[in-house]
Amino acid sequence: MHPPLTLHRHPMCAEIIEEFQKCHLDHPVKKFFGECTDLKIKLDRCFRQEKALKRKANFEESKKFKEQLQAYKREIAEKNEE
Repeated sequence: MHPPLTLHRHPMCAEIIEEFQKCHLDHPVKKFFGECTDLKIKLDRCFRQEKALKRKANFEESKKFKEQLQAYKREIAEKNEE
């Protein structure tokens, strides 16, 4: 199962999505017997790479947020000590 194949949400995989959709249109019955399987595999790999990049970006963002939060907590603690 894959996410909805919208080009604006998956710019990294846009070319493969178009090929996959064209294959399904060109082979309405053969698609059930593996005609488009190679494209499906490429598409799945592309989605995995895309997700890994998003995960890495989110992780970096969360690290920055945690650092800011720790700095804020230290600031508050220092002000309370004074």
